[in-house]
Amino acid sequence: MSLTTRNALIALGITIALIGTLVLAVSYLDRKRAEEVAAIESQLFTNTLSIETQFALLATAPCEDIADGTVVSAEIGNLGDRLALTEERLGGNDPQVLRLKSQYTLLQIRDYLLTKQIAKTCNTKPPVIALYFYSNEGDCAECDRSGYALSYLRQTYPALRVYSFDYHLELGALKTLIAVEKVEEKFPAFVIDGKRSYGFEDLESFEKRFPKRLFEMASSSNTTIR
Repeated sequence: MSLTTRNALIALGITIALIGTLVLAVSYLDRKRAEEVAAIESQLFTNTLSIETQFALLATAPCEDIADGTVVSAEIGNLGDRLALTEERLGGNDPQVLRLKSQYTLLQIRDYLLTKQIAKTCNTKPPVIALYFYSNEGDCAECDRSGYALSYLRQTYPALRVYSFDYHLELGALKTLIAVEKVEEKFPAFVIDGKRSYGFEDLESFEKRFPKRLFEMASSSNTTIR
């Protein structure tokens, strides 16, 4: 066997090995992505069922057992973070991502309505609620910064409920919510404690849009812990 032939065979073997490794890596990543999508979808289904059950129980359950809020509210933010990572990996137009976003949006709307219903039925003050409407159409330069700011505030102030919505998502329930809240197509858009506002400059200015009771509740909680 000539040196040229041997070198060609070695190069061919290396190429085949590289291709095989690449195929295995892609297969592994695809499997992990599928597992993550399935896990998110399963959690969405479970949380949605939980909220629907709470709606049914609201008519008969004692207010002291439910007035503190819904069971899944604390999980919604974390679930949204996982969905955002999946969207970054697969792309905003991926059919699986769009399906999950639609399910997640419905879950958020259900939880928002249930939270308001609990406050009304039990005659209690609802938590501070921030509805956040963003756009993925390239027409919102400040959406990323405002999203990070809301994530920070949500983690800093447990009494704050944040619901994030893709304004252009084709979903009837979302369009109805936008119409009910009278949210204009200007981004980023917020409905904070029932008051609409638009745009984002910095965290300090943004915090001034929130009611004082949010920060008072946090101070009270810190004092109690001490």
